[in-house]
Amino acid sequence: MEIRGPMLLPAHREDVALTTVDGLTLVGELALPERTAPVATLVTLHPLPTAGGFMDSHILRKAAGRLPALADLAVLRFNTRGTTSPRGTSEGAFDGGASEVFDVAAAIDFVRERGLPRPWLVGWSFGTELALKYGRDHDIEGVILLSPPLHRATAEEVAAWAGDSRRMVVLVPEFDDYLRPDEARERFSSVPHAQLIAVEGGKHLWVGENQTRRVLTEIVAAVNPDALPLPVEWEGPVEG
Repeated sequence: MEIRGPMLLPAHREDVALTTVDGLTLVGELALPERTAPVATLVTLHPLPTAGGFMDSHILRKAAGRLPALADLAVLRFNTRGTTSPRGTSEGAFDGGASEVFDVAAAIDFVRERGLPRPWLVGWSFGTELALKYGRDHDIEGVILLSPPLHRATAEEVAAWAGDSRRMVVLVPEFDDYLRPDEARERFSSVPHAQLIAVEGGKHLWVGENQTRRVLTEIVAAVNPDALPLPVEWEGPVEG
């Protein structure tokens, strides 16, 4: 059958709770490959919660639904402070990206405690701001930025990555609402090693199966290229 929409391919899925250093409990889910050890870990950071972003925002949900089976990746999703999804509500209150520094740290601590390999931060929109502002503080392999608006991450915070050896992959939709490819090239020019990918026909929310497949392909190309090309058909059982 064709892989599309909210299809859940086989994986070990576990509801998890993350604890921040300021004493909050954040709700989340860890998805692991069913039959093999993961080769890398995606720590996902969701879009702006005050605009409807949460751990189930569709690209992140589909990454967790497909990539453990298709690319042997572990995928951690969680709600930042004050954010609600069907999984539940994380304690605390939205802080515009400031106190969320502790949320990012809690996720990386969880990955370390579980012994999960090769963590990457995968931020979408607001999540890219958290990755840019706080990712350098942690033991990660790199950051993947989907539709970065660059509203909260300052020019200085972006430029600080210039001296960092870890990878930065930036996916910029052609028709983004906030930051389009030409401006993105200028604003990321301070990071010479940043790989900026302009996605033709893309929009900020990556709506449609073609855009979903493009985003997931670029994530896997960065993290586990041996798994490419990603299948578009699945012959085995599915969940749900």
